[in-house]
Amino acid sequence: MALIVGTGSALGALAFRFMVYGFTWLATGKQEFGQAGRVASSHLPWLGSGFYVLIPALGGLVFGPVVYRWAREARGHGVPEVMVAVAENGGRIRPQVAAVKALASALNIGTGGSVGREGPIVQIGSALASSTGQAVRAPESRLRILVACGAAGGISATFNAPITGVFFGAEIILREISAGSLFAIMLSSMVADAIIRPILGGAPFLAQFPTGVSLHHSIDYLLIALLAVIAAVVGQFFKWTLYAIEDLCDKVWAGRPEWARPAVGGLLVGLLLLAIPQMYGVGYPVMFKALQGDYALWFIVLLAAAKILATSLTLGVGGSGGVFAPSLFVGLMTGTAYGMIADHFFGAAAGSPAMYAAIGMAGVFVSGTRAPLTGLASVVEMTGDFSLALPVMLTAAISTLISRSISYGTIYTQKLLRRGQDIERLQDVEYRRMLGAVNDDEPSAA
Repeated sequence: MALIVGTGSALGALAFRFMVYGFTWLATGKQEFGQAGRVASSHLPWLGSGFYVLIPALGGLVFGPVVYRWAREARGHGVPEVMVAVAENGGRIRPQVAAVKALASALNIGTGGSVGREGPIVQIGSALASSTGQAVRAPESRLRILVACGAAGGISATFNAPITGVFFGAEIILREISAGSLFAIMLSSMVADAIIRPILGGAPFLAQFPTGVSLHHSIDYLLIALLAVIAAVVGQFFKWTLYAIEDLCDKVWAGRPEWARPAVGGLLVGLLLLAIPQMYGVGYPVMFKALQGDYALWFIVLLAAAKILATSLTLGVGGSGGVFAPSLFVGLMTGTAYGMIADHFFGAAAGSPAMYAAIGMAGVFVSGTRAPLTGLASVVEMTGDFSLALPVMLTAAISTLISRSISYGTIYTQKLLRRGQDIERLQDVEYRRMLGAVNDDEPSAA
């Protein structure tokens, strides 16, 4: 079953990627857009700069009614819905979620939504896995593992990072690491990556990341520790902004039809794109340009702040997409800016700014998700530079500590906490009961 789920997740991830490229091409004439600055769409040149304002609203007008009518859980970044399905619903996810999520997220990203592909791919893979498990009437204990297998396969296929897929499925979705579940999750992640490599190539996901960016001096770990603190705070600010804007949008839109919300809100997203067109879509080409040194320091800081606002606004107005890629985007910009400042003061002794970019990605992601193993694996695998392991480990540890001291929920579980679903406490109570610390008739376990 894990092999079947891994195969389905890989094919689903591949189909979704080309759907995003297809909708982006239909809207702009290019598979990826925004990195060239404010240029007109080659398919809609008569709109001029007005294209940036109108196209997100048009996309919202199409996918808004689809989500509202067939799968409202496809709205937002998707991973929390998978987590609660595993924690409270026995791994059951409605079959139509995969199709609706794929269409809505691909349309949203293709028409300018500043969100990531990874959240949708996780939800698509998990929904396919759940449907497969339900079709053969798998027991709940197995169905939960299959859902984690689907998530792992999706992450593995989209990032060409099978180890990251394993940790994502176990650490974030299943929220436990055991020998029984790891065996299945590893198989699913492995087969998904094996299927995708002949099609997309075996190069690291961030293939343009500079090589040989390891530390030159042990004293540089002090600079890394300081960046880890900064990145952790930025990650928490990202989470706070995301839900603050969602609250504001809920308040402003109260009493109005939800199906129309993405279209009307798309105009606001469009105005932001008009001001900073680099926010269009996922933003990986913009990340590469920052790594290559094509942007000034002030603009890199602006891009980091703008991505937080753009992603929060895209999801707040009812868009569909993930927060994994935006976290990496914000982290890379934060780390690159920090590296440029360190280079100014300490010169070559501080190391390459690209190294700090990798550290920033890990710090912001781990702060938001509180998943240090996933953060470690993702940065090392996506850059292809295993010499980054030690500084990333330090960053992940510091970021996790700061995140725990600042807030209770993660960027994923916070959405559930706001609905009164505390899956972390439920798991904690279950573990305590297994250890004999909680009696079945104790009120706190009820």
